[in-house]
Amino acid sequence: FDAVTALIGNEGSCSIDAIIERKTNKELYQISEQNQNLYLLCLVIINMMYVHCYRREHILVTDLVEKYKRMYTGTKNVGTRRILHFFFVFFEGISALCLARDTKQEKWRQIGEKAVTTISQLVEYSVWNFENKLSLLEAELYYLNHSHAMAELKYQAAITSAHNHRFVHEEAMAHELYGIYLVENKMAVRGIPQLEMAFDGYKKWGATRKADSLKGFIELVHLSMSIV
Repeated sequence: FDAVTALIGNEGSCSIDAIIERKTNKELYQISEQNQNLYLLCLVIINMMYVHCYRREHILVTDLVEKYKRMYTGTKNVGTRRILHFFFVFFEGISALCLARDTKQEKWRQIGEKAVTTISQLVEYSVWNFENKLSLLEAELYYLNHSHAMAELKYQAAITSAHNHRFVHEEAMAHELYGIYLVENKMAVRGIPQLEMAFDGYKKWGATRKADSLKGFIELVHLSMSIV
């Protein structure tokens, strides 16, 4: 419920029956820890990572990954971990590559590179589910390495794959990251249409609060262009 309302921004429009008892992520986290329910704990952490990644709160994503890793240290319950692990790899990879650009710290690059390797292996099992995720991670890595031509090709590939495979939210994310890439590399005229397509995608997905946040960023880009 927290994840839904964090992206939608309106409790009344999330279609959750009022008679159902609602729990916050914090409450669910405590319950799962008390009952040593690793599957529930995974789902709670995924929901929290999901929100932070879409909000671009990347350091919070990496904090949650550390909780996830500590949770499985020494456990024999690898089945749960295997089913859900790719979520953690993808969100951590996107966040780490963004942090690598911002901080110049090598540890974030290494995490991002490892995520690319892991997701590329998963593509062999399911192109439908993982192709767009791999292309987006590769785009962010090429951006980090200043390989701009390849970065653009991979952003475009991520958008096309997500669209063809009907991942509306991940198509929007790819448009957003491509738009940010263009804006940060002094190509704002090309970046704004990508950001606007991301805005439309998030609205279509139902993530109104996320769309509104992105709209604010688009307005800032417009303002900076007018000042220049």
